[in-house]
Amino acid sequence: MLYRVARAFVRFIYTIFFRLEAVGTENVPTDGAVILCSNHISVLDPPTVGIRLKRQVRFMAKQELFEIPLFGQLIRKLGAFPVRRGGVSRESIRTVIHVLEQGGILGIFPEGSRNATGAGKRGAATFALRTQAVIIPVAIIGQYKLFRKMKVIYGQPIELDDLRAQTGPNVSIQATERIMNAIHTIQDEYAMKN
Repeated sequence: MLYRVARAFVRFIYTIFFRLEAVGTENVPTDGAVILCSNHISVLDPPTVGIRLKRQVRFMAKQELFEIPLFGQLIRKLGAFPVRRGGVSRESIRTVIHVLEQGGILGIFPEGSRNATGAGKRGAATFALRTQAVIIPVAIIGQYKLFRKMKVIYGQPIELDDLRAQTGPNVSIQATERIMNAIHTIQDEYAMKN
């Protein structure tokens, strides 16, 4: 209930101030495990990725955010869970696996940090390969300037079945490259049209 109320409120705010438009929401499965893999440009990205979807999206957030009075409690109640900088703890991994095994949606920013080089870390790919979750590439377009249009684009699911049939350390590297290429393709296609 809290999540639905918060989502409606934030959706209203983002619509007014950032004119947020969502494209391709039909590409996100209505049930089952899903990992949304998005580029990362701002601390405002998690709501951007999640508020236009009917299903709750859960995100990892840096441990320090949970230490802020009231705010930490709020984001935990909204489904966020902590992760330490410099590495994912066993507890965070267990939480991710639990979310996906229960058929939930996980939001991940494979670049790991804002303003990254565009290279992806292997976490999202590893989770997808391990849990059979559907991977949806997501591109956030815009700069979060007041009253300027922002767009979130959900791409087609990324096919990983061929990689799931393989073993070895290169499998997650290949899957990560496939994920990042899909995100970049959405960005490039948008840039060509506009």
